[in-house]
Amino acid sequence: MSTPIIGSRRPLPILPVEQITSLKSELGIAAYYEAHDMPMPYEETARRKIMPEVAEQRILAAVERDSGWGALFRKTSCAVAYAHGEADYNGHFGIRELCEICPPEQLARCEAAWVTPELTAVAQQARELGASGPIDITDRAIVVEGLDEAPRYYLQHGFGYQCHDRAKPHHHRQHGRADIGWTTENGPTTP
Repeated sequence: MSTPIIGSRRPLPILPVEQITSLKSELGIAAYYEAHDMPMPYEETARRKIMPEVAEQRILAAVERDSGWGALFRKTSCAVAYAHGEADYNGHFGIRELCEICPPEQLARCEAAWVTPELTAVAQQARELGASGPIDITDRAIVVEGLDEAPRYYLQHGFGYQCHDRAKPHHHRQHGRADIGWTTENGPTTP
């Protein structure tokens, strides 16, 4: 994998779009900006990464005009998996709108590895980790209540299938992103 040089147009074999354009603007990052007398790029902070829709559209258009940039991914784990020739361990294949820009060979890897887990096995592990309330499996994700991020990731990586907190839904086309900079559209709101 080539190393990017700031300011150059040297092609990159892997370009995770979220790493280039998003800002996970939690309070710690906001404090960093303030401590270094840097202007905050957004008025709000968010639990999820901030990448306005218009920024994503500009990137997608630039890559479409010039294919020399290399492969483009919306999620970092997808780019890492691609670099290693493996399926995405985070089960992003269930969130199909993320995959529309992935290289065909990566889509094939992810599709071959993506299997909906059995509810009994998921429920047993989720309960052992402290899940409360109903546990569901949709065509997109395992949906739980009462689990912090680390146990949800444990389930997600173990089953290779997204695991979402019912109280913090992922909206269509905004998976893992803050609502800042996005307009609502008539798509499915998913937990």
